[in-house]
Amino acid sequence: MSKGKISLKIKLAFMFILILSTLLVGCSNANNEESTSKGNRDNMLTIAWPRDVGEMNPHVYNPSQLFAQSMVYEPLVSYQAGGKIKPNLAKSWEISEDGKVYTFHLREGVKFSDGTDFNAEIVKKNFDTILNNKELHSWLGFITKIAQTEVVDKNTFKLTLTEPYYPTIQELAVVRPVRFLGEAGFPKDGDTSKGIVKPVGTGPWILEKYKADEYAIYKRNENYWGEIPKIEKIKVKVIPDAETRVLAFEKGDLDMIYGEGVVSLDTFKQLKSTGKYETRVSEPIATRQLVMNTKTEQLSDERVRQALHYGFNKEALVKGVTSGLEEKADHILPANLPYTKDVDVKLVKYNVEKAKALLDKAGWKLPKGKTVREKDGKLLEIDLMYDSAESIQKAMAETLQSEWAAIGVKLNIEGVELPDQVQRFKDNKFDINFYSNFGAPYDPHTFLNIVSSKGYGFNEAISAYPNKDELIKQMAKVPQTTDEKERQQLYSSILKSIQDQGAIIPISYMKKTAIYQKNVTNFNFPANRDENPFTGISIKQ
Repeated sequence: MSKGKISLKIKLAFMFILILSTLLVGCSNANNEESTSKGNRDNMLTIAWPRDVGEMNPHVYNPSQLFAQSMVYEPLVSYQAGGKIKPNLAKSWEISEDGKVYTFHLREGVKFSDGTDFNAEIVKKNFDTILNNKELHSWLGFITKIAQTEVVDKNTFKLTLTEPYYPTIQELAVVRPVRFLGEAGFPKDGDTSKGIVKPVGTGPWILEKYKADEYAIYKRNENYWGEIPKIEKIKVKVIPDAETRVLAFEKGDLDMIYGEGVVSLDTFKQLKSTGKYETRVSEPIATRQLVMNTKTEQLSDERVRQALHYGFNKEALVKGVTSGLEEKADHILPANLPYTKDVDVKLVKYNVEKAKALLDKAGWKLPKGKTVREKDGKLLEIDLMYDSAESIQKAMAETLQSEWAAIGVKLNIEGVELPDQVQRFKDNKFDINFYSNFGAPYDPHTFLNIVSSKGYGFNEAISAYPNKDELIKQMAKVPQTTDEKERQQLYSSILKSIQDQGAIIPISYMKKTAIYQKNVTNFNFPANRDENPFTGISIKQ
């Protein structure tokens, strides 16, 4: 045999061995990946989110996502069911008799995820960087009232206000901006508003891997001071399209879809009906409201506003549009918020004849052969704007248009983009607008603050109220009250007056939804609307 043929055979044999070994390695890798994947599935919860989690900076806002920030960073106090405030990084606190000084006794032995100590010095540093950007955070009432931050000793921090402000302790529970970044996360100039070095928190989760607009993986903090999560990792897949999220869930690529509007209510109901999955609906998180501009001539008369309330079947509307997942609202704030249980408002029940009678008394008559009421040569014509991307608002607007036509009111409905809706509301360029309150832990005090402040449509909503000036004085007094009984009386009186005069009509109580695979257990919605729900979740092996 020639050397050429031997050489060729050797080459072919070598190539065969190379290919075979590659295949074997490939199979081995595939098996390893399959094993790893299975292991991950046993210990990792995978969810979808419509957008990227953001830069994980505790002291800034969008695009950082609230649920993700709350996984890594913690507050001094936490908001619990019924509005109870419980210890978190602060194990206890005292409030001075005049309501101006808050002394926090910090939990000892708490470490940041990099092993450094949590203490009063780092608490002060976080507060001070927030206060250096006070204008950015001025929406949060107590921020603008801080006179001094003080380290009393290693585990004692003192906050002094310029005036009493009772919601301080409640506002300290919000997800941003008053949560605590470790020293290693601060930039050299200390200004976190421009960015952070890395996300170092005290929370139960640590950001392990991140690929912008694709995914974020969080691992549990094995040295966490509190209840250590039962699952090892959480993967957040960025899936902007709702239908794609649902398909991924049905394929088993996702363990859970939860939140507000992450799937349509119809889709949620359909998935629930299969019996293949677990589903949950939260307690009310906010109220859908109709806000009327009483500077508009037609809506300046309380009888017209009341007629509109009587003139539509709220229960049928809510059941039909939300597939029964929301419930009709009788109060402008949900009763699971602090100070909202004892508000004795006039309940308005669907009554077309009463609606017509009220419009007659207000001088809006329906000429024979006409479909729209008139007064002094003017038609009873009103505009309603809604968020064009919000299918529930659109469906409700169309239903109201039909029902109010039956009592002789012409309702023009207009879908606008959310930024336009917000701006027109602030500029008072509206007749009626859809709105929802902020929820826990912001309300009820934030709701009153918005109603009484200029720059929001609410100020125009109550402009025709005979007692508007007195209401605004009462609303300014509420945050300064140090007496609990007086505070409750003020809230009850204010909320009753605002609602009974008809400029704000409660429609339905909004709720969060969650749908998850059968092997996911111990899921609960947090009382704080913005907190993550992951710590107590288990996955059956």
